[in-house]
Amino acid sequence: MPDDANPPVPTAPTQPAAKRLLRIYSHSSLLFWWPVWAVGYGMAFLTYWHGRPQRVDDLPQAQEWIHPSSNLGVIFFLVLFLIILVTNFSMRGLASGIVIIGGALVSVVLAYVGWWDGVFHWFGDLTIHLTLGAYFWFSTLMFCSWVITVFGLDRLSYWEVTPGQLTHKMVFGTGSKSYNAQGMGLEKHRDDVFRHWLLGLGSGDLKIRTSGATREEIDLVNVLFISSKVATMQRLIAEVPEGHEQS
Repeated sequence: MPDDANPPVPTAPTQPAAKRLLRIYSHSSLLFWWPVWAVGYGMAFLTYWHGRPQRVDDLPQAQEWIHPSSNLGVIFFLVLFLIILVTNFSMRGLASGIVIIGGALVSVVLAYVGWWDGVFHWFGDLTIHLTLGAYFWFSTLMFCSWVITVFGLDRLSYWEVTPGQLTHKMVFGTGSKSYNAQGMGLEKHRDDVFRHWLLGLGSGDLKIRTSGATREEIDLVNVLFISSKVATMQRLIAEVPEGHEQS
């Protein structure tokens, strides 16, 4: 018969190892360039679907698919210009994002009502037309560069957070540098609305202040899902590492 006098003491569930380790990657500004290849592929599809073959020389087989409307080229160049502007200039606050979104909205409305042809007429009919091949190949080059950078090159160097410790690691490097997380300070910056919220999909910049005799400030830019990363990091650095429990 089972001994009811001494029931087994339930053990505390151990936390999965995956939740006791966090890796933080700092991405380059190419992270925000995904709208360029996304819009480019969209324009390539519209050019293929509604475009017309245009002969470029005397050879009958030398034809290029071109959309009859210049709206596609206007929107594509506008997106490209905005991405170059946003990734090279930091625009803090909500007002900057509203101005950029408002300008993009006006351009799209002008394209929808067909007024861009009238605007180009003022400048000697200097319209914008790109061929199907231009949209496709430029977007493909951008897509390949984006994937290689975001999922490859940006991950060659990362920060690993474990209970009570922060370590900088490099995939192809033999050395690493560790910091004691006791007294470590964290600052989250995500006030560039257009870059962090719309293009970065909830990314942000993270500033880490270490403690101890040699204090350092570590800046990690363009960290994806920064809110959840900071919350997990705060929990991990507050834990006591194994083997250092107080008796």
